[in-house]
Amino acid sequence: MDHKFKQDALDYHEYPTPGKLTITPTKRMATQTDLSLAYSPGVAAPCLEIKRDPSLASKYTAKSNLVGVISNGTAVLGLGNIGPLAGKPVMEGKAVLFKKFAGIDVFDIEVDANDPEHFCNVVSALEPTFGGINLEDIKAPECFIIEQNLKCRMNIPVFHDDQHGTAIVVSAATINALRIQNKKIEDVKLVTSGAGAAAIACVNLLVTLGLKLENVILTDIDGVVWKGRDPNMPENMARYAKDTQARRLEDVIAGADIFLGVSVAGVLKKEWVAKMASNPLILALANPEPEITPEEVGSIRSDAIMATGRSDHPNQVNNVLCFPFIFRGALDVGATEINEEMKKAAAYALANLATQEANEVVVAAYGGQAPAFGPEYILPKPFDPRLILEIAPAVAKAAMQTGVALRPIDDFNGYLEHLMQFVFRTSQVMQPVFAAVHQHKGLQKVVFSEGENDRVLRAIQTMVNEQMVLPYVIGDQKRIHEKITQLGLSLKIGKDLTVYDPQKDNAFLQTLEKPYQRLVERTGVPPSLAYEQLYRRKSILAAMLLREGHVDAALVGGFGEWYRHFKTLKNIIPKQDGVKEFHTISAMIQSNVALFMGDTYLHLDPTAEEIAELTLLASEMVSMFGMVPRAALLSYSSFGTGKSESALKMKKALAIIREKNPSLEIDGEMQGDAALSETLRSRLIDDSPLRGNANLLIMPSLDAANIGFSLSRVVGNGLQIGPITLGTTKPLHVLTENTTARGIVNLTAIAIRQSLRKKQ
Repeated sequence: MDHKFKQDALDYHEYPTPGKLTITPTKRMATQTDLSLAYSPGVAAPCLEIKRDPSLASKYTAKSNLVGVISNGTAVLGLGNIGPLAGKPVMEGKAVLFKKFAGIDVFDIEVDANDPEHFCNVVSALEPTFGGINLEDIKAPECFIIEQNLKCRMNIPVFHDDQHGTAIVVSAATINALRIQNKKIEDVKLVTSGAGAAAIACVNLLVTLGLKLENVILTDIDGVVWKGRDPNMPENMARYAKDTQARRLEDVIAGADIFLGVSVAGVLKKEWVAKMASNPLILALANPEPEITPEEVGSIRSDAIMATGRSDHPNQVNNVLCFPFIFRGALDVGATEINEEMKKAAAYALANLATQEANEVVVAAYGGQAPAFGPEYILPKPFDPRLILEIAPAVAKAAMQTGVALRPIDDFNGYLEHLMQFVFRTSQVMQPVFAAVHQHKGLQKVVFSEGENDRVLRAIQTMVNEQMVLPYVIGDQKRIHEKITQLGLSLKIGKDLTVYDPQKDNAFLQTLEKPYQRLVERTGVPPSLAYEQLYRRKSILAAMLLREGHVDAALVGGFGEWYRHFKTLKNIIPKQDGVKEFHTISAMIQSNVALFMGDTYLHLDPTAEEIAELTLLASEMVSMFGMVPRAALLSYSSFGTGKSESALKMKKALAIIREKNPSLEIDGEMQGDAALSETLRSRLIDDSPLRGNANLLIMPSLDAANIGFSLSRVVGNGLQIGPITLGTTKPLHVLTENTTARGIVNLTAIAIRQSLRKKQ
C-alpha cells in the first residue's frame, strides 16, 4: 500500500477513538430504579430463572445474539503468523461486519495459544458466554484439528470461516456459472491450485452438491496431490489423491471445466487456460493478486467466466457474502451446530439471489447500475441488502429440518418481517400495516400517476412480487415497456400491471371528461382547458380515476413542488364527513423511536380548531400502525409559562381535543424535550395524563413542523414515511421528490390499509 493509504488506515483505526468497537447498553440507566433492576438486587431474578432452566439465557441475556470471533493469529489475512495481538484489528473488523450486515454482537478474543489442545481448552470454557463461535485466521493443519475438537466439545455452532465461508461462496459461484454454461456439476472436472484449509473445504462442499470425487485433482506448492506422495498426508487431503503420473498443474489442467485457485499470484499461465474445456470457470482467489488476471484470461478465452477475490473485478468471492447471515439464521433458531445441509442451503440461497431482479435499494448498493445475471454477475455484491432475507431463513429452515434447532420458528412470515428491519429501517413500524394488507384476500387497485418513473416501477415490482396490489399506471405504454426492460424488471404489461395511456385509451378516458368538467367549470376553467388538463396532467387523471371508483387509491406526484400537486387535487377528492380541512403527518424513523409529526406540509398558521382536527385524525392514523397514540402539543411554552398567541392556541386546542376524545393520551402545551421525556415532564407537572414518551408531535405552525422534521431527518439520521394525507374520503397521497421506491411501497400499503378500513 502507498504511504497515504497506509496513513489513512492508521488514522481510521486511531481516531476519534482507538479501535472499531464499543459496548452500548440496550436498557435505560437513568435512575436509581434502573440501577436496581439492572444490577443488585433485580439481577437476581433472571439469574435464578436461568439456574432453573438454562435455555432461558436466550430470553434474559444477550447470549443468543452474541458471537465470539476467536483467533490465535497464526494465519492472518495473508500476513502470516503475526500473533494474536497484531491480529486484533482484523478480528475487530470481523466484528463490525457481523454487526453491520446482520445485527449480531461480537466479542473478539485473541488467544495466545499455538498448541491446539491449549487453544481448545480456552475456547470451550467460554461456551456459557456465546451463541456461536467464529474461528478466524488459524493456520492449517491445526485449524482442522481445532474446529473438529471444538465441534465435539461445544453445543453451539463452531464455524471456521476461512474454510466454510469461502466454500459456500465458491459453491454459489459454481452453481451459477454452471447454469450459464449449461453444464451439470456431476459432469465437470475441477483442478485446484492450493490444497490447504480453504481449498479442501471448497471441494468438500462441492462434492456434497454433486461433484464427483474422481473428477477432482488437487495441486499445491509441491505439485499434484498423488497417491503415495506423502505417507503422512492428512486424511482430508488423501481423500482426493490420485493414482497418476502427472506431477504439475500444467499436466492436469487440460480439459478442466473449473480452475479453483486458493494459492498465490501468477501460478496459472495463459497458455494453460487455452487447454481448458469449453466455457470454463476460473476462480482465481489469491489476494491481493490472483493466480491469473481477468485481462489475461480475456486475451485468450472469450468463453470463460472469471471470479477473483478482488472488489475491482467482476464476481468477487468474499466471505462477507455469507458468514453474517449464516450465523443470523443459526442464532435465531438456537442451532447447536452449522452442518452440511445448512451450508448447502446458504450456497443455493446466495446463488439464487444473483438471478433475481434488483430493487432500488439494490441498485443504490451497486452504484446506480442495475446488475443483470450473466457471466460478469454470478454473485451478489457484499452490500446487497437482500442477502440477509435470503440466506438467514434458508439456514434457519435447514437447521430445523436437520434437527439441530433448539428454538424452531413457527411463523416464518413473521420472521421475514423481523429480518426486514435490517434492510429497511421503516419495516418495524410498517409491519402492522403490511400484515393487515396481506391478510386481505382481495387485492386493491392502486393507480400511480407517474408510470414512467424508475422509482415507481421498482416499487411496483416489489409489490407485485409480494402479491400486495393490483397496480395501474399512467404514461406512454411504449416508454414504460422500455423502462421495465432497461431497469431489468420482470413486470409484464397486461399481466402484472395495467397502463392507461392518455394518447391511446381515449374511449375509456373520455368517460372522465364530463365529471371533471363539472368539477372545475365554476372555477374559471372552460371545457376546452378542462379536457387539456385531464389528458396532460397525469395527477388529475389519477385523481379522477379514484373519484369515479375505477381504483381504490392513488399515488401521484414525485417531482416538482409538493403543494402544487396537492392544490390541483384537493377539489377532486372530497373531505370526510365532519372534516373541515385536509391535513398531513409524516413519520420519522430513528434508531430507537418512531415519531409522527404534523402538520408538515399544508397549514402555515393553523387555528386551534384546525390543530384539534389534525390531532384527532393523526391519532387515528397512529393507531393504524398498531401503536397507542400519545400526543404532545408543542410550543416554546410549557404548561402556561408563555402567554403568546401561539402558546394560547395550543392550550385552546388541547381543550377542544379533550372534549371530543377524552380517552386520548395527550397533553400540552409543552416544549419538545418534555414531550420526549416523562422524567422531565414530571418535574414540570405531576398530573399529566401522557405516559412515557410522546409518539405524535403536533406543531404550532408549518414552519415549526417542517423545520423540526427536517432536522430530525438529518441530525438523527432518520427515515421518512409520508407525507400521509389525512381527511380524504378516498386514499390519495402526493409523493415528494425525495420519496424512494421503498417509500412508495410504504405509502401504497398505507393507502391500501386506509381503503380497507373505509370499506369495513
